[in-house]
Amino acid sequence: MSNDAENIAEQMAALKIPLDRDLFMRTLIRELADVLQDVVGAEQASSFISVVGQLMGKQINEQYCKALDATSLSREQVAAVLVDLKKRIGGDFFIVAQDDEKIIFGSRSCPFEEKVVGQKAMCMMTSNVFGSIAAANLGYAKVHLQATLAEGQPECRVVVFLKMSDEADAVEGREYFKSAAG
Repeated sequence: MSNDAENIAEQMAALKIPLDRDLFMRTLIRELADVLQDVVGAEQASSFISVVGQLMGKQINEQYCKALDATSLSREQVAAVLVDLKKRIGGDFFIVAQDDEKIIFGSRSCPFEEKVVGQKAMCMMTSNVFGSIAAANLGYAKVHLQATLAEGQPECRVVVFLKMSDEADAVEGREYFKSAAG
């Protein structure tokens, strides 16, 4: 490499530009969500992101089951897996309450950080990953995004209903069912 090229490379490396793989990927997903929303509308954008979330949920569930040497997970394990996976990707999810009917999660930060603000469609990743994992192991889930950082709330509140009930019927959310294949 010539001296000019080396100097330019050193100059580039010294620039104070806040860009790394994580920021790049979060920005990419945010821009993709924006474009989808502009082109097909908010509801369809949520649907597209939902499909990706379901596929990711299936893969993540398989990874945890394999690591735990289990064919399926208990409710307590599902709750712990959902908290753990969010921690691994930079979220701050925690269990607010759980019983046989539902698990309530809170979160003070999103893996997408500031990129999620104004992009509720991106919350479909959480809904589908949580719903897919819960249903795959427990048979059924309905995920209600009670409050989200995307909507400008101070924290997320996600309710994962584990059984069909009047309470679950009374709220908006997406339902997930264990597939016949597993």
